[in-house]
Amino acid sequence: MRPVLALSLALFAGMAACIADARQMPTPPQRDVSLIGGHMPEPPATPRHDDASVLHGVTVADPYRWLENPADPAVAAWIKAQNAYTEQVLATMPDGQAMNARVRELAITSTTRSGPLLAGGTLFYMQETPPQAQPQLIAQPWPHGAPRVLVDLNANGGNTAITGYWPSPSGRYLAYGTAEGGSELTTLHVLDVKSGQTLPDALPWAGGGTTPQGLAWDANERGFTYVRFPPPPKGEDVVQFHAALVHHVLGEPAAKDVAVFGKDFSKVAEYRLLSSPGAKQLAVLANVGDGGPAEVWLREGDVWKKVLGDAADVRFAGWVGQRLFVASFAGAPRGKLLAVAANGKAGEVLGQREGALQDVAPIADGFLVVRSWGPDWWVEQYDHAAKFVRRLPLPAHGIGIGGIAGEAGQARALIGYGGWTLPSRWAEYDAKAGTLKTVFAVKAAADYSKIEAHRIDGVSRDGTKIPVTVLAMKGITPNGQRPAILYGYGGFDIPVAPHFVGAELAWLERGGVLAYANLRGGNENGELWHAQGQKLHKQNVFDDFHAAALALIDTHWTDREHLGALGGSNGGLLMGTQIVQHPGDYRAVVAMVGIHDVIRHETEFANGAYNVPEYGTVADPAQFKATLAYSPLQNVKPDTAYPAVLLTTGANDPRVAPWQSRKFAATLQNASSSKQPILLLTRMNAGHGIGAPFSQRVGNTALLLTFFAQELGLPTP
Repeated sequence: MRPVLALSLALFAGMAACIADARQMPTPPQRDVSLIGGHMPEPPATPRHDDASVLHGVTVADPYRWLENPADPAVAAWIKAQNAYTEQVLATMPDGQAMNARVRELAITSTTRSGPLLAGGTLFYMQETPPQAQPQLIAQPWPHGAPRVLVDLNANGGNTAITGYWPSPSGRYLAYGTAEGGSELTTLHVLDVKSGQTLPDALPWAGGGTTPQGLAWDANERGFTYVRFPPPPKGEDVVQFHAALVHHVLGEPAAKDVAVFGKDFSKVAEYRLLSSPGAKQLAVLANVGDGGPAEVWLREGDVWKKVLGDAADVRFAGWVGQRLFVASFAGAPRGKLLAVAANGKAGEVLGQREGALQDVAPIADGFLVVRSWGPDWWVEQYDHAAKFVRRLPLPAHGIGIGGIAGEAGQARALIGYGGWTLPSRWAEYDAKAGTLKTVFAVKAAADYSKIEAHRIDGVSRDGTKIPVTVLAMKGITPNGQRPAILYGYGGFDIPVAPHFVGAELAWLERGGVLAYANLRGGNENGELWHAQGQKLHKQNVFDDFHAAALALIDTHWTDREHLGALGGSNGGLLMGTQIVQHPGDYRAVVAMVGIHDVIRHETEFANGAYNVPEYGTVADPAQFKATLAYSPLQNVKPDTAYPAVLLTTGANDPRVAPWQSRKFAATLQNASSSKQPILLLTRMNAGHGIGAPFSQRVGNTALLLTFFAQELGLPTP
């Protein structure tokens, strides 16, 4: 799944103060559950069948298994009926129209930029000018040239998204990928940068969804190596397993592309291709599924050599000149840097220090390192001998570091960052002078200076402290009943970093509270923090989130009647566990594109097999027992007062099966004894959220804030 952090946070990221007296928030309005015709409308009835599985001698009932088949007309009718029911209930929520208008207003910022890449003196990046549906791909002679649009897909109605881009060493060519309707299944295209002409090369099945895309140009720029699934028989859909690296020669048809690496590596292979400057060397980080360490391979001519195996616990890498720097966590839970020479020999360059390693990039004759500890992020500079030079003059708290675009031998690099109250920006760092100069910054649509960040800690069941960042407007203090939304993720080595609040200012400016928990399963505190939330230890993540929720209550920011929980993808699984394990501790829960039937996720959906390194396998009796104990679907109890629930999914999701949300919704609707709504919204032309057009992103944010406003009693403006 590698559920993408940008997705999860973008759906929970935004406004200016408009509360008459911020110190005395008005009493929340009485919530009326008698919404339509004097009573809450009933959800559509869902037939139950006598399906079940037997695993390790245990019978696992599955009465809604029939909902797994989207080709069944009965399933299509059920989805339509559920969408109509959800829209009916949402239409009664008085905040909907105003919230949608305010969220859209806040989302229309100045032009944004992301993903900077330098090649041959040209800077490539994505640029979005709200409310245009999709970002454009831009080329700009660096540093003082005029930007030029290379690719603009907005004429297609926003349904086609750019999934990645890879400039050739000199910047002469640019390969880029596209996908339709949120499916993420990528087709590659090649552009002549100077002329702007698209070459005839069009290469389908180039990764996406279950396995990441990847591409590395040849040094002579006559072709490149890229990730591809096995081409399917004519008229059949591609099967998203057994990805390999194939080589393409410009001008040749895709049918002539030949496998050069990984043909038999793994059914659930994932590759990250890393070219040295000038494409003189090529390294591949090869993973068996998600969440585990990578093997490191180097190409010498046409021969591939494995230089580091699983024992090195490698998580990422980057070229510093012609040396490959890899981040190894073996014996170093916060990470150390190894340098791999051309002959494949590896030696330690930088030992473990304070803070968890997150990234490495070249600059001048040395390198930059990105680190984190809990919610704090920073960047350090080292010289060619790995001697510490300085910590870069960035804000000490409340920011997250984005991409770094730099080149060996060049004293200046671009550093992208942003924070809770700080819209995304690029700063040019001068390695000689040690100075930062902002060269690009997004102009927000409102004043965010009145937001304050507070730090609290939750204490998990095993005594581990869980950092929680609480955001509220200045003057908003704990009174025991603030409408509060707690966000969490906790998985796949993915951190929750500070990011611009953006459109969620619509929540804060009306006296609401936003909170973000740094849970185990992520890598905010290093690899041990991640490992403590994997496989047999997955329950730690759920305990961590609950501890964060109780911390919000214990510090009097909110109470159980005004507390909401939010998560997506792996965080959607997290939400499911909170619903079934602690139904009385949340007033409302939103789970986006979540996994709720973990038992069948592994065997009945392609991406489930890729997730085994993170979740473990139900083929193992001990792991099956642990999974069954927390899998949300199997732990729904009849006649239980469940909180208000909103589940969202996309019909084209390649990472989490849409039937996960369907089955969970039907089960909760049948079991809940409370009067709170259990809603499911299925977007028919959407996927996991990656590449979603502007209108869909705005709609998602307005939807969840409207739901929370109704259920948590957010004061009206």
